Amino acid sequence: MVQQIRMELPKLGTRKLYYLLKERFENQNLKIGRDALFSYLRRENMLIQPQKKYIKTTFSKHWLRKHPNLLKELEVKKAEQVFVSDITYLKTKKSTCYLSLVTDVYSRRIMGYYLGLNMNAQSVAKALKMAIKNRVNKDDLIHHSDRGLQYCSDYYQKILCKIILSLL
Repeated sequence: MVQQIRMELPKLGTRKLYYLLKERFENQNLKIGRDALFSYLRRENMLIQPQKKYIKTTFSKHWLRKHPNLLKELEVKKAEQVFVSDITYLKTKKSTCYLSLVTDVYSRRIMGYYLGLNMNAQSVAKALKMAIKNRVNKDDLIHHSDRGLQYCSDYYQKILCKIILSLL
């Protein structure tokens, strides 16, 4: 019975498979519950392996210069002392969009963001520019990221240098 359904629906998981077969089991006086079906399918090597459904947004094994991690020993004591940048993705019906965020570590406030169709350096730079514009105090600032290609790119590094020079 399992093979018959799997011929039509090869990726069907065990829970849904049990739901479809439950009535047949009862009609044939087979007393098997969902957990027993899982055990049986595992024993017969018939379980379906779940597929990972995530998109990799970080590539940090690149040749570009990587800065040292300044946060290892640092105790964050005030707002706008450390900004952290990251990218996440949002699946839509038509495509995948990438959300670039710059977050204040102390307050956890999102200081800058940009939603784009790609995750290039220009997209993440727009989020950084918004974050810098939204700053209230002009004290020293540490920018931290996952060392992804976008953050180590020449374009992004030049923007960071301009920001540093404007703070001096």
